[in-house]
Amino acid sequence: MSEGVERNTRAIEGTVVTDFEDRMSYGGYLDLETLLSAQRPLSDPEHHDELLFIVQHQTTELWLKLVLHELSAACRLLREDQLAPALKCIARVKHIQKTLTEQWSVLATLTPAEYAQFRSVLGNASGFQSAQYRAVEFTLGNKNAAMLRVFEADRAAHEMLRTALEAPSLYDEFLRMLARSGYPIPASVLERDVTTAWTYAPELVPVLVEIYADPRTHWAAYETCEELVDLEDNFQLWRFRHLKTVERIIGLKTGTGGSSGAPFLRRALELTFFPELYTVRTEL
Repeated sequence: MSEGVERNTRAIEGTVVTDFEDRMSYGGYLDLETLLSAQRPLSDPEHHDELLFIVQHQTTELWLKLVLHELSAACRLLREDQLAPALKCIARVKHIQKTLTEQWSVLATLTPAEYAQFRSVLGNASGFQSAQYRAVEFTLGNKNAAMLRVFEADRAAHEMLRTALEAPSLYDEFLRMLARSGYPIPASVLERDVTTAWTYAPELVPVLVEIYADPRTHWAAYETCEELVDLEDNFQLWRFRHLKTVERIIGLKTGTGGSSGAPFLRRALELTFFPELYTVRTEL
């Protein structure tokens, strides 16, 4: 028996570092002591499923941090007319979006009865108050200055959102790059107030029709348009999975943050980032 156990054990190679008294370790580099101590359930006695709820939302915030990092870089690269590396950033965001969407299936294992046993400890805490999520929406063009009021008690979050509100969106930067490349982007689009939510611009559609009608000639612009459509599709899938997970766990109860809950989330499905990129499909 002992011989069999030994065969099923992988020996540590002699070159593997095992002394970390004065070396950088995996846990030290990632600051795991801080990271893994940040899950502090408030239910008393502690409910088994509250850890799931906390980890689900904390990991979402970590991914959102990376999404913002990549979208910020993509905007900067588009301003610098560096399309290829900007598309690399967008491609990474698309993979993160898929991970974020699939995460809802983990939270969906939480039953209504289980959630009800610790929901009260959340108080008014709600995902509605995620500053990073709002910053992502702002960066993609769904801006709403009224949202800043939610973050007045958090100076850093408020400043981050104000910066995102006042900056051109990813779509703005792409269209400005097209204009610099010689495409006849209307002045009304280039000179719009970037602190407001993007609204449908019919005067932009003919430019996009030209691009889509001849992809070979306009490949760089065409590819980027399709990448943006991917971003929007993925975002809508995330919103839908969020809605269905909420309906599954709390039904039509109001949200902890004061929203109507599922009906409020359902209305978000009507929002769009790049409406002209869908209109062009009808026009072709």
